[in-house]
Amino acid sequence: MARISYVELPVTGTAPARDFYAQAFGWNFTDFSPNYAATTGGDVDLGLNGSDDQAITQVLVLVEVQDLEAALAKVEAAGGEIVVPVFAYPGGRRFHFRDPAGNVLGVFVNEG
Repeated sequence: MARISYVELPVTGTAPARDFYAQAFGWNFTDFSPNYAATTGGDVDLGLNGSDDQAITQVLVLVEVQDLEAALAKVEAAGGEIVVPVFAYPGGRRFHFRDPAGNVLGVFVNEG
C-alpha cells in the first residue's frame, strides 16, 4: 500500500540544518553525501536536501510504493504531470509529479 513516509526539506548547508534538528528534537541523521542527510527508522523520515543536481525549492512530500513503474502509470492516468522523470539515488529510485491542484510530490521505491 502506498503511504507518505518521507518529507524532504530544501536546505542551504546540510550540517547547520542537521545540527538544528538534532538539538531541537533529538533526531539522529545519517549523512548520505556532503549535501544530503536524513533520519532513518522513523514512521515518517526527514531528508535534508542541499544538493545542487537534485535540488528542491519547497518542502517535498514523498509517497513510498512497491512498484514505481505502476505508480508512475497511475499518476499519469489520474491526470498528474511528471515534472522530474524517474532517477536513481543511493538505495532506490523516484520521480516527482504535479497534481491537478499544482502540488508537487515525489514517489519512491526502496531498492537497497
